[in-house]
Amino acid sequence: MIRLRSRSDFQRVRRTGKSWAHPLTVLLARSNQMTHTRIGFVASKSVGGAVQRNRAKRRLRAELSAQSTHITAGWDLVFVARRPILDCSAQTLSEAVTELLSRARLLLHSEH
Repeated sequence: MIRLRSRSDFQRVRRTGKSWAHPLTVLLARSNQMTHTRIGFVASKSVGGAVQRNRAKRRLRAELSAQSTHITAGWDLVFVARRPILDCSAQTLSEAVTELLSRARLLLHSEH
């Protein structure tokens, strides 16, 4: 999984990308005209303190790492954590991420 790290890349996805929302996270996606997909993670202070924000991003990274082989190439994706992500089960988070990727039509094959 290739990480999206540059501030300007995050801003470009937020400004010109499309978004899909779920109670646990928000997906922002924008075509990047590359042969690979880059993924970034955001958790604002509304999620909690630094420990909670890092935990939320870590959970999202782990889930996307597991699903990265099923994601269509050529996209910049940003996942924005929401506060309920801290209290949900791994199964619930997995279902949320799969649902968002499916709604965005970014899965290589339909799992539902």
